[in-house]
Amino acid sequence: MSKRNMLIGALLVALFSAGLYLFRTYRPNAARLLSFRAWINDPASHPDWKLTAGSQCGSAPFIFPTDGFVGFLWGDSFRPGHKHQGIDIFAGTGIGVTRVIAAYPGYLTRLPDWKSTVIVRVPNDPLQPSRQIWLYYTHMADENGNSFVSEEFPPGTIEQPIEAGTFLGYQGDYSGDPNNPTGIHLHFSIVEDDGNGGFKNELEINNTLDPSPYLGLPLNAYENRDQVPLCNLSAD
Repeated sequence: MSKRNMLIGALLVALFSAGLYLFRTYRPNAARLLSFRAWINDPASHPDWKLTAGSQCGSAPFIFPTDGFVGFLWGDSFRPGHKHQGIDIFAGTGIGVTRVIAAYPGYLTRLPDWKSTVIVRVPNDPLQPSRQIWLYYTHMADENGNSFVSEEFPPGTIEQPIEAGTFLGYQGDYSGDPNNPTGIHLHFSIVEDDGNGGFKNELEINNTLDPSPYLGLPLNAYENRDQVPLCNLSAD
């Protein structure tokens, strides 16, 4: 074989390997995505795939924050270079219908410009009590920004104590752009503390934690490629 042909062969192998890596890294997890599409088109077809607000999986410290199917997991990829930094829970109902509750006790803040979002400071992480974490809940408004957050937490609320199960609001589809609303769901994530008593930027996955051990569910997309996230599946 000539040196030129050897180089071409090596290049093709490298391109194939790179393509395979990108496909595996950035593709939607196909079987799970197909299950989600089937469910969202007809939620009544698989009622067993819908998790229940307030339910607790085994000895996991958090309760589930709303009713619905976990359509997207922590680490799912929607485009190259982006990893989903939380979980998206879809109830399969209209906007402003499905309740959102607190997954764990803490101190709730709603910044003055937050239309659909609250964040809860947890001083002692139940899995690592020496550190502080933050629980982030969003999309609780309609496409025009009309809020579904509970009136108990008006904009500007700072450090209001809450308990697990406290009503926070309703699922909505607010994205910040009325012409491009999200699907109706709750986005929930666990955000790291910045070391100064505040929270890191939730938009970066490296600033968030895998929610699997906190909820006792297989919510890590790197590990759960194909299974609908349910309590009878191991989160380890």
